[in-house]
Amino acid sequence: MPRHPRNPRRLVADGRAYLWTLRHSHRAPGDGRRADCCATVTLHPQPAGTGGPLRIVFTEGPGRYVGGAPLGSGDVGFVRGGSLNLHEPGAVRALLDEAAARGWHPGERAAELDGWSLLEAAAAAQAGPAGTAGPAGR
Repeated sequence: MPRHPRNPRRLVADGRAYLWTLRHSHRAPGDGRRADCCATVTLHPQPAGTGGPLRIVFTEGPGRYVGGAPLGSGDVGFVRGGSLNLHEPGAVRALLDEAAARGWHPGERAAELDGWSLLEAAAAAQAGPAGTAGPAGR
């Protein structure tokens, strides 16, 4: 039976468990188009109460895209650069690792980070050497 897309998924990184979700939002101006697309990955350290959630936000803008029709769901990237599929646990792990490398700690209060600042490094880590699956793609 397929996993329900609204149910949190479990990720274990460096001996710590997280529940994570991916949400897509946008504004509909009323003419059938969508505008201001945003993808948010939220990681909740486990067990509950051991730290605030980490929200990694990708907002559509010039030179970057956030998935949804006609693009693949969960796809985010730079038009001329790195990209990730946020439905893949390896992509979320790479973002988590990059956030930690930049000073985020799971025991902190809730935090929100701009996903675009993490994307290139996370995409490179996920690809590994010569485009092969690296440690983040486990």
